[in-house]
Amino acid sequence: MKISKSLQILFGLFLAALIVFVGSLTRNSFEDFKQIGKVAHDRDTIVIQGEGKATSKPDLALIDLGVTTDGITVKEAQKSNTQKMNAIIGAVKDLGVDEKDIQTANYTIFPKYQYDLGKQTVIGYTVSQDVSIKVRDLDKAGDILAKAGELGANQIGGLRFSIDDPQELKVEARSKAILDARTKAEALAKQLGLSIVRVVTFSESSGGVVPPQPYYAKAIDMASSVMPTPEIESGSLDVMSSVYVTFEVR
Repeated sequence: MKISKSLQILFGLFLAALIVFVGSLTRNSFEDFKQIGKVAHDRDTIVIQGEGKATSKPDLALIDLGVTTDGITVKEAQKSNTQKMNAIIGAVKDLGVDEKDIQTANYTIFPKYQYDLGKQTVIGYTVSQDVSIKVRDLDKAGDILAKAGELGANQIGGLRFSIDDPQELKVEARSKAILDARTKAEALAKQLGLSIVRVVTFSESSGGVVPPQPYYAKAIDMASSVMPTPEIESGSLDVMSSVYVTFEVR
């Protein structure tokens, strides 16, 4: 069966139009892909920074403490260190701290040397063991520090306060930051004789939890045989959020 010349011409024109159409779609799709996440060039926009803060009392105290002991032999130094640390951990548990909130953070053994006329001689060993403690009852933080010192802790890294689950505070801080950006944008748009259309882009930089100054105790103080209970003030914690919002205006 022969196809007439006119049908061949029509088919050729259709095929050419189809090629042009597909090419145009491909080019437009590629251009759209390149613009994903970008502000369209024909939009009038303003970029505003907003900041927000949420404040709360801490509900968690973090204590780092340790025991360092010396001995003529490794066994002697380890025995003394283990006895003191086990007594401290037991007392901490008796004060209401759960076992899952007590973690060994460091355990080291070092030889002690004496140098005489260029000759190096081992004269003993030093054993150090550190633990990190999460205290959920803040009223017990001072008691734990005092008891640890009484039982032989001679290294206190510091007492820090935190919030166990800061997620709600982060949401609150972000909401305040967005409201701050919206308020600033509306004020600026009014001054420029414009109006806000919608939000085009948004990004957030969370500052995290801003802690109060930590409490520190010197090793020499902790070695006292009668350790008074220190007054511990937890203060408050701030969760910060900073956002950048691009608004379309007209």
